[in-house]
Order: sequence, then structure tokens, then C-alpha cells
Amino acid sequence: MSRYRGPRKKKINRLGSLPGLTSKQPRVKKDSRNPSRAKKKSQYRIRLEEKQKLRFHYGLTERQLLKYVRIAGKAKGPTGQVLLQLLEMRLDNTLFRLGMASTIPQARQLVNHRHILVNNRIVDIPSYRCKPRDIISAREKEKSRALIQNYLDSSAKNQKALPDHLILNHRLSDDPRDLLKGSVKQIVDREGVGLKEIKELLVVEYYSRQI
Repeated sequence: MSRYRGPRKKKINRLGSLPGLTSKQPRVKKDSRNPSRAKKKSQYRIRLEEKQKLRFHYGLTERQLLKYVRIAGKAKGPTGQVLLQLLEMRLDNTLFRLGMASTIPQARQLVNHRHILVNNRIVDIPSYRCKPRDIISAREKEKSRALIQNYLDSSAKNQKALPDHLILNHRLSDDPRDLLKGSVKQIVDREGVGLKEIKELLVVEYYSRQI
């Protein structure tokens, strides 16, 4: 199954806020105003919707998400928490969390078009797994810097909070090498995950027969 490219508003109206997919907010459902009228969901549908939240927020294909679940299942620690850490430490998501892109699809485009450096080397793989002490910056090209500067300015206007595991060194000096640069302090913890309303255990249960 390919990556979703359809109407984003439609997805958030069904699944709730997905900041990685779009900055727009879902409409208020009529049933949410009157809980007694809300239809009861099956356990399968509840798990499916949690899985879909994760998939659409991080912009993954079904195959990619299943691969991450399998990797998390083999790692030490709770599978759900490890899964979220793997997704959060992707380069495209890290750019988004730093405010260098307004959405994860925009961040992926920046990476694919070779606008991003990791430790002063071009990285054009959005799924690159960031590690502590990685330095993420814009290429020293006018177009690259202009794009990222616009995103950072927009992020500042929207008062987007920076997670604790990241540092943004924005305009530290007049030296262009010190501009538009972020770094990873540590592996993200559960509290630092960008998708707040996610029940990762239900996602693991959804895939339980495939891992």
C-alpha cells in the first residue's frame, strides 16, 4: 500500500488531530457533543484507528509501519514505546519537531531534494535514524536556507514548543555555518512524543499476528 496522498482534512475529521500530516484542526463531531448517541466501536476498529493515526501522522506506508513494529518487537523494552522512539527519531520527523518544516511531508520533501545536512553531510533519506549528538542543518545554499527560514518563522508565530530531546541553535551568530542548525540531545522519551493522543499498545495488538 502506497503512502497516502489524498485529502488531509478528511483523515483528521475521522481520526482526530494529526499535526505531522496537517496543521489544520478536525471539525467537532456531532456525536461528541452527545456521547449517548455515539455508535459503539468494535475492538478491531479501535485498534485499526490507532494504527491509522500512527501511519498518517508519520507519513508511512503500511509496509513501512509493519517493518517498524517488527523491529520494535525484537528490541529490548516495551514494544509500543520502542516503536514510538523509532518513528520519532526519523530525520523527517526530527526536522518537523525542530520547526524546520511545517509538516512531516514538507520535511520529507526537504530531505529528498537534498536541502539537509546531518553532521555536515548531505542526507537524502527521510527514514535516516537520528542519534544523540547528531547536528542537523540547512545546506549553505540560498534556496535551502530561505525555505527553512520561512518554516522556522512560521513555527515561531504558531508558538510551537520544542521537545526536550532537541536543541535549536537559531541565529547564534552572524557566521552562516551557525544558522539554521539543530541538534539531538538524547533519545526521545514517551513524554516527548509528538503524537500525544496515541495508544501505542493497541497498535502493537493490531499487528500481533504479523510479528
